[in-house]
Amino acid sequence: MEELTAPETVNERIGARVRALRGRERLSLEALAAASGVSRSALSLIERAESSPTAAVLDRVASALGVPLASLFDGAETTPASPLARRRDQQVWRDPGSGYERRSVSPAGVPSPFRITEVTLPAGARVAFETGQGDRAVHQQLWVLEGTVEFRLGEEDHVLGTGDSLALTLDRPGCGTTSGRAPARYAVVVTTEPGGRR
Repeated sequence: MEELTAPETVNERIGARVRALRGRERLSLEALAAASGVSRSALSLIERAESSPTAAVLDRVASALGVPLASLFDGAETTPASPLARRRDQQVWRDPGSGYERRSVSPAGVPSPFRITEVTLPAGARVAFETGQGDRAVHQQLWVLEGTVEFRLGEEDHVLGTGDSLALTLDRPGCGTTSGRAPARYAVVVTTEPGGRR
């Protein structure tokens, strides 16, 4: 099995991004806590890279900051811009709650209207996203590379097998689960419409 990027490196990157985005929005920790529903102490731990937040927690933080979840994994502030992202250099993060693994495929630090992520969801795992993006429309396409994924968005249910793809707008709570005893691997392409908070 391929070795993952060191967790502390990923958590440091997430912490730096949350701190930078909070500063850009001129939000105090208290204000971000109120907007996200994540406690001030938990946010402080995230910013100092002293915790491993779950995908659901990071989703709430991203929504309160007005950005897609994928942008919390960017290294635009610290990574030299390059149009090439070698697989060995792509950031990998594992959700401590579900074991869900995400690889940031898009080159970091390069301005682009979309982001590509590769996700591996363990057998029987479930990852939930409770929030939409409020004043920004976030469009997402999933392409299943291996396995079967059940994706629920609001009241809509979709079962996707290998090779299937699904286009959707993230405007309602959603969750993804794997079917059967095998993990699933899929690609996610996300783009955010301009406007709203920047």
